[in-house]
Amino acid sequence: MAFKFENLRVWQVSLEFGEQINSLADEFPKKQMFNLSTQIRRAADSIGLHIAEGSTSQSNAEQKRFLIFANRSTLEVVACLIKARLRKYIDETVFANLYSEAEKLAKMLQAFIKKLGN
Repeated sequence: MAFKFENLRVWQVSLEFGEQINSLADEFPKKQMFNLSTQIRRAADSIGLHIAEGSTSQSNAEQKRFLIFANRSTLEVVACLIKARLRKYIDETVFANLYSEAEKLAKMLQAFIKKLGN
């Protein structure tokens, strides 16, 4: 692999999660095409993009900053999932599975942030 971020497990998990979210957004009602579906896709894609961008950082502090952005994007996806569930675009099982995946990803990001230190 040519780039450092490609070897990061957290980046690989974020890619898989992003693809799950993208497929989910395909199922949202057409009236949501430019609203919630776009928002959740962008947030999910931002997770991996921030991890990749931060991997080229000159310092741990800079990389940590991008990982924090990735974590925030993860939380944004969770908020969108909650909205989708409330609007009945997704059922409880789908919600629970994706919520669990988001929680796993957030824990991975937080552990990486902690590892980088202050």
